[in-house]
Formats: sequence, C-alpha cells, structure tokens
Amino acid sequence: MLKESWSLVEEHQDKVAGYFYARLFLSHPDLRELFPVHMDVQRTRLLGAIVTAVQTLEDPERFDDYLRALGRDHRKFHVVPEHYEVVGGALIESMRAFAGEQWGVEYDQAWADAYAVIAAKMLSGADADQNPPYWYGEVVQHERRSRDIAVFTVLPLQPLEFRAGQYLSLEATRYQPRLWRTYSPANAPRRDNTLEFHVRALGAGWVSSALVRKLQVGDMIKLAAPMGSMTLDRRSTRDAVFVAGGTGLAPIKSLLEELTRYNRTRWVHVFFGARTREDLYDLADLNRLAARYPWLSVVTACSDDPGFAGEQGNISDVVARYGPWNEHDFFVSGSGAMVKSTLRTLAELQVPSIRVKYDAFSD
Repeated sequence: MLKESWSLVEEHQDKVAGYFYARLFLSHPDLRELFPVHMDVQRTRLLGAIVTAVQTLEDPERFDDYLRALGRDHRKFHVVPEHYEVVGGALIESMRAFAGEQWGVEYDQAWADAYAVIAAKMLSGADADQNPPYWYGEVVQHERRSRDIAVFTVLPLQPLEFRAGQYLSLEATRYQPRLWRTYSPANAPRRDNTLEFHVRALGAGWVSSALVRKLQVGDMIKLAAPMGSMTLDRRSTRDAVFVAGGTGLAPIKSLLEELTRYNRTRWVHVFFGARTREDLYDLADLNRLAARYPWLSVVTACSDDPGFAGEQGNISDVVARYGPWNEHDFFVSGSGAMVKSTLRTLAELQVPSIRVKYDAFSD
C-alpha cells in the first residue's frame, strides 16, 4: 500500500516537497530556524529520506540499530518528540493534497503506522543516549593537498568515542550554519582525541567547498554522533581487500590504522583509485605504511591519466584483474557511482555479499 500510494504522487514529488515544507513552517514557524538558510539542497532531502525509509523498511525490526543511531544523530538538530508528530502529519497531508481522488483513508493509516514505527525507534535511540547532542572541535591543522582536496585535523573539546570506519556529521558553523554533511575520520581513535578528515570540494557543494577553501586553523566546528557499521571484525581471520575511490580513502586509512595495532596474520590489499595522479593525494603516506608493514600491499589506478605509471581504468575493473577474492573480506568506500560499480564487480566475481561492507558518500 505504501508503494502503491506513492505512485499516485511520485511525478509531483517536487510540488509535494514544497507543500510539505510550507505546511511545516506555517503550522510551526519555530521549526524554520532548525533548517539551513538555503533550502534548495534541503528541499527534497528530508521528504526523500522519510519516503525511502518508509517504503524500504518492510521489516523495521531488522533496522533497529540503524534507526536508533539515526535518532541519536538527530539530537544535533534539537529535535524533540513533538517534532516527529508534526513532520508525520505534514508528510501525509502533502501526499493527500497531490494524490487526487484515488487517495483513501487506508493509505493514511498505512503511512501513519509505518512512520510511527520509525519515529518510535528513533526516539528510543535519542532517549538512551547520554552524550551531548554534538561536540565542538577546534581545527588545529589544515592542509591543501590539491586544488580541491584538503586534509585537516580537529581536536574535540570533549572526548568523542567512535570506531574505526565509522562516519559522523560536521557543521562548519562559521561558514554554513545548520548545514550538516557526513565525513569519515581518517584515523582510528587516538590518545590525543584528534580526528583527521579528508574532504574534496564537490561542484557547488557549500559544505565541502567551505571545508576545503575557507576553513582555517583556530576555527570551531560541530561534530555529531558517530554512525555506520563499516568496522572491523577482530574475530575474522580472512585476508582483507580495501577499495577506495578519491577521498573515500579516509575510512580505509582509519581501518588500516586499527589493523597496525594488532594484525599479525591477515594479508591486506589496498586498491586506491582516482581520476588523475593529482587526486591520489595521500599516496605517499600509504606507501610508507606498506613499507613498514609486510602484510600490506597497495595498488593504485587512474581512470583519466594516460601517462600514469600505475594501473589504468576504473578501480572496480582493476580489482577484477587481481584475485581470486572469494575468500576475502571487502571494504569499499567512495562516491555512489564508484561503490555501485565495485559491488557489481564483486557480485560477478562471486564474492559473498555478507563479506562486503561499504560506505558511499556525496555532498
């Protein structure tokens, strides 16, 4: 019923989104200040996330951990229980307004029931979290590695616990207030509590551009609760393959740093791909790691640099030239297109999906 009812409004989803926010802000003007000044990026994000969640969570119990983590993460927006009810009401009213006469009370109930399950799980996660809604962190180092890539280090003012391979949201408060984007630390937890981030300015991306081109040492940023499950299983004895595209190298380096602390038996193969050699911005450090740890090997590739001495082509195709890989654990991180391509290749190579963890990102 959820999918059937969505088909009635799908071709009008831009109008649905506009109506959704209009209802939200007209009925509760105080909610406007929770959202960024520029709404063009945000316009379909919240609505799209809700619709996708409701449509795909055919068994919401399976997504318990994810929804609880999402609820903890939403504390950064100062969301309170009453907001969930307001958003749910605006969602159903917006779809009803554009569905026409075919919309019936049974559709109202289906969406209300599904949304209620999701909201309950998120609220439970938020209630159980004893941490602050977000942490303040000071930028203590900032380095431009290329025209559109920067590596910077943040020192949280309070300890922030996370696991290697996880990601968290950043807000560049001074430059783009109330705009949050997710990035993965490029290091495992350290004694000095610092977090290193690798960011590429993506097109007109406001947050990524600010972090690369404007952020300065001494600036304060906000850090939200860590999320994600692309983490190491210390019980696994299988060799591992890490596939990174561009700044998707960040969580891969985090996992590598954790492995350097205990690994003695697993061979680890890193495949690092980019468009040109300039985009292989952290290759020197990867090579230093490989020289220090005999169990680590690094293969690099460029998809649009004919003069590059390493492998040529998309990194997913390069992975396929090596192997066999059907007995390995895989970790994949990069753009959405790169991750999709790599997952398709791994399926063709008959790598069991249960052994593949991935992290796709965009601005």
